Amino acid sequence: MTHSINPSRRRFFAQTGAGLLAYAGLPGWLHAMEGMGDMPKMAPKKASANFHPDVEIDLVCKPSTVSILPGQATRVLQYFAKRVKGPANSLTEIPGSYLGPIMRFQKGQKIRINFRNELDEPTITHWHGLHVPADVDGHPLYSIDKGQTFVYEFEMLNRASMNIYHPHPHNTTAKQVYHGLAGAILVNDDEEHRLDLPNGEYEVPIVIQDRLFDANNQLQYVRNMHDRMMGFYGDRILVNGHPNFQLDVASRAYRFRVLNGSTARIYKLAWDDNSPVTVIGTDGGLLETPVNKPYVMLAPGERLDVWADFSGRKVGSQLVLRSRSFSGVLPGMAERMMTGKHGGDDQQHGGGGHRMGMGGMHGSALPVGSDYPIFTVRVTKSVSDSPALPKTLSTIKRYTLGDTANPNKPVPIAISEGPMKMLLNGRPYAFNDILPSERIPFNTVQLMEIFHAHGGRGGHTSDKSTAAGDHKMGGMKHADNQAQGEGGHRMGGMGMRHGNSADGEAGRRMGGMGGMGGGGMGMMMSMAHPIHLHGQYFQIFSRTVDSGAGDDYATVKDGFIDGGWKDTVLVMPGESVKIIKPFQDFKGLFMYHCHNLEHEDMGMMRDFLVE
Repeated sequence: MTHSINPSRRRFFAQTGAGLLAYAGLPGWLHAMEGMGDMPKMAPKKASANFHPDVEIDLVCKPSTVSILPGQATRVLQYFAKRVKGPANSLTEIPGSYLGPIMRFQKGQKIRINFRNELDEPTITHWHGLHVPADVDGHPLYSIDKGQTFVYEFEMLNRASMNIYHPHPHNTTAKQVYHGLAGAILVNDDEEHRLDLPNGEYEVPIVIQDRLFDANNQLQYVRNMHDRMMGFYGDRILVNGHPNFQLDVASRAYRFRVLNGSTARIYKLAWDDNSPVTVIGTDGGLLETPVNKPYVMLAPGERLDVWADFSGRKVGSQLVLRSRSFSGVLPGMAERMMTGKHGGDDQQHGGGGHRMGMGGMHGSALPVGSDYPIFTVRVTKSVSDSPALPKTLSTIKRYTLGDTANPNKPVPIAISEGPMKMLLNGRPYAFNDILPSERIPFNTVQLMEIFHAHGGRGGHTSDKSTAAGDHKMGGMKHADNQAQGEGGHRMGGMGMRHGNSADGEAGRRMGGMGGMGGGGMGMMMSMAHPIHLHGQYFQIFSRTVDSGAGDDYATVKDGFIDGGWKDTVLVMPGESVKIIKPFQDFKGLFMYHCHNLEHEDMGMMRDFLVE
C-alpha cells in the first residue's frame, strides 16, 4: 500500500491550526502503517480563554472494582465525573454500576469537559451521536496517554435525544468498552419539554450488555480469533451493569431510554405477553408519531425511546422484556456452532471453524438469535394518575433526493468480510488513506448506500466499486489485482476448504446472490453489521433486500424503525440501505465504521474528509 499526503491534504492540516502532524516524522509512521497500522498522535487540546461554558465537567477514566456478581468484586474500567459548573442535574449516577454517570444537557448550552486518562494505555472519548467539531469528536488521532488531559469545548447543537460517550482509541476501542467505559448523554430541548413526557423517576435508562465472567467473577474477553471475527458474545445479560435486573414500577406510563451497549450482540426486543412495543424515538430523538411494533431490533450503538404503560396492571403482576429468536446475523456455520446444532462432517471438523482458520468455535449458553430474558418489570404500586401518550411527538424535515448533491451517484459504503480482515470499500483502516468517494464537499447533503460487496446483486459491481476507489467489489478483485495487499480478498487462493454442509448452508443463506462463484468465502462469512457514521444524524431513505435473504430476513424485518433520525443502522446480509446524511457546520475527518466493535478494531473503519 502506498501512502502519501497530497497538496490539498497538506492545506487541510495546515488550516486546522491544530498542529496535526509533525511533517518531519512522517516517514516513520507512514512506513509502519500496513492494514491497521500506527496512528499519528496529536498534542492534547487545552482550554480556550475565549470559550465561556454554561456547563463544565471533570471526567476521568481509571481502573476500579465493582461488585457485579455475588462474591469477589470484578475489576473494571470506569468513568468518574464531577460537575464544576452548570445545573445540578447535569450529572446523575447509576447506583452500584460500573457505567459512567448520565450527562444531561440542554440544546444551545456551551459545554466544556476536562477529560483525564488514568488508564495504563492511551484512550480518548467519543461523543457518539453528538454533532461537534472534528477535533473534539474523539478521533483516535487525539488519544492521550496516562496522566494527560484533553479539553473538549463545544456547543450543544443536537435536538432532544439519547447519545453515548465511550472510548475510541486505535485498535483497543472494544476492549475498553467491554471492561466498562461507557455512559449515556441525554439532551433536552423546548420541543420535547412541551410534551410533558414521563421524567424524573419515571424516565429510566436501560443499558443492555452481555458479559462473560470466569470462576473468580473477572471479565473474560476475546479468547480466540473466532471471538474477533464473529464479535465477542457473553453468556450473561446485564442491565445498567446489574445481572437479573428487576424494575419495580407503579401502574402508570414510563419512558425507557434503551441503549444496546454490547460490543457485538444484536437484540430482538419484545414483551413476553406479546403486547406491542411502543417506540417514540430512535438514535436521533423523537419520531413524528408513536410507532407500535411486535418487536424491535437493536444493534450495538443503537438507541430506542420506549413508552411503557403499565396502567391497569395489578399490583404483583410482572412483565418480562425478552430478546426473541431470529436468524441470519451470523454466518450459518457460526450460528450452528453457538447453538451446538451441528453434526456429520461439520461436527468432525469443528463446524468448519478450523478449516476457515477461525478455531475455537463452540456452543454458547446464550446463542445469538436465541430466546432469553433481558429484564423483569414488577408492578408494586397502584396509582390513578398517568400521562397520556401524545399523538404527535415532533416535527422532522424529511430529506428527498432533490435535497442531495448526488442523487444519481450515492457515496458507497461497501461491506466485506474475510478471515483476518474486516473491510469497508475494500480497504482496512489506515490514516491518510482517503478514497475519492470519501472526500465530502462541505455543507452538502449526501445520498449514501451501504451494501455487501460480495455476491451478484446487479448494482453492486463496477459502477459503485469504481466510485469507492477503483475496486471491483463484485468479485472482490482490485483493479490492479492487489488481492493479497490492502484488503482485497483472493478467496480462491486462500486454501479454504468448504465441506458440503457448509456449502449448503451458504447456498441457503446467500441464494440469489451469485452462489459460491461470486463471492467465495466472503459470502460464506457474510453477517449483519451496524454501521455508525460520526457527525450529524442521517435519515434512512430505503432498504432493498436480495431475494435470497429469504427466511432469515423475515425473522427481523418488522423490527426496524426507519422513520426518525439515526446515527447507526443495522445492515443485514443481502441488504442494501440508502441513507441521506448532511455534512454541515464542521470540516475535517469524521469516522464511519462497524459498531460491532471487534470488527471496528479489525479494520472495518474509514474516514470521511469533509472539505
